[in-house]
Amino acid sequence: MKKMSNIYESAANTLGIFNSPCLTKVELRVACKGISDRDALSKPDPCVILKMQSHGQWFEVDRTEVIRTCINPVYSKLFTVDFYFEEVQRLRFEVHDISSNHDELKEADFLGGMECTLGQIVSQRKLSKSLLKHGNTAGKSSITVIAEELSGNDDYVELAFNARKLDDKDFFSKSDPFLEIFRMNDDATQQLVHRTEVVMNNLSPAWKSFKVSVNSLCSGDPDRRLKCIVWDWDSNGKHDFIGEFTSTFKEMRGVIEGKQVQWECINPKYKAKKKNYKNSGIVILNQCKIHKMHSFLDYIMGGCQIQFTVAIDFTASNGDPRNSCSLHYIHPYQPNEYLKALVAVGEICQDYDSDKMFPAFGFGARIPPEYTVSHDFAINFNEDNPECAGIQGVVEAYQSCLPKLQLYGPTNIAPIIQKVAKSASEETNTKEASAELCHCHRHHYGLQSLSNTSSC
Repeated sequence: MKKMSNIYESAANTLGIFNSPCLTKVELRVACKGISDRDALSKPDPCVILKMQSHGQWFEVDRTEVIRTCINPVYSKLFTVDFYFEEVQRLRFEVHDISSNHDELKEADFLGGMECTLGQIVSQRKLSKSLLKHGNTAGKSSITVIAEELSGNDDYVELAFNARKLDDKDFFSKSDPFLEIFRMNDDATQQLVHRTEVVMNNLSPAWKSFKVSVNSLCSGDPDRRLKCIVWDWDSNGKHDFIGEFTSTFKEMRGVIEGKQVQWECINPKYKAKKKNYKNSGIVILNQCKIHKMHSFLDYIMGGCQIQFTVAIDFTASNGDPRNSCSLHYIHPYQPNEYLKALVAVGEICQDYDSDKMFPAFGFGARIPPEYTVSHDFAINFNEDNPECAGIQGVVEAYQSCLPKLQLYGPTNIAPIIQKVAKSASEETNTKEASAELCHCHRHHYGLQSLSNTSSC
């Protein structure tokens, strides 16, 4: 027991597994000002691409929608990223002019970029910087990024609007309406939440349904005011105002209860000048669905069980177990790297496994009695029952089998993954497994591969 105690202490100290990282999900909203195009006679069709640096290379994370004919775009598309307090996360925002004829980035004109760290945006909450092009400022163009923490309510709401009898703003055709929804903030500013697509030549449009997080929509406050504006789209970017109205998420949720939720679209100037003015159309909310985003804790408290499966790498690349440099080194008093990783991860996962019986396999070794290479064998050498009693049982099986093996290769974990995946698939067809949170039982499987990276 003293030996096991040393393993537990060493696992905690070496891997720091119990010191969880400071992870927070952050939403980033982007707007630009004064974007200039190479063609002075036309306005650009800007799109912002977010890139993140990893191992010295930039890779694309996501991109905004393209806003046609606009030098001061405010994007409704937001970026959701993971923020790690203890890491320097380098970001690059690139603005490209994506013409209507070419959606490919290689055909687009680069209008400017901005580099910063996620920490800079989060600490300032609102970061504005000039756009740089080939090391120089791109005219007077700038980009603003606003950060907002996603906390508490991670649910999403799906909304669908339509309108009828909107004002006609065009002389030779009907209006081309689109809808914008803004959240009214505590500091009296307003934040764009969503912009619908444009429905061409239609005074009674039905806009496509869309999803938005409850946090983005109303900061988790169902009584927060929402401002909605209907515009008539114009190709020159100077859209005509049709009307507006205000609402709350609480009011919108009335659709779920079967209530008719609609608003008069009001143009304040018309209302002040015209005696017989009623409205500039009616906007109807015909769908409001709340999509619950369950947390890991919700599943655990709802009865979900995790079956923890271990796969250990016994390939020769780990080194001779008799050599102190080997990750499988058999030390009389100290646990090797595999034992540290096994205990550190297993100690956490075993709390969510009701029977504490863990299947444990090995791969990449020659095994007795024939000493043929196997990439799927039970480390207790009982193929009919590869389960070990608790983490201590896995440790003991590992320590017992290691001297009997010949480390070989190649590294091939696929057979074990396929075995566990097949078992999980079969479990979903049983009566015990259910998609409903309150009835789910042992249909979430975890495969922990202990490979020669010596990490978890």
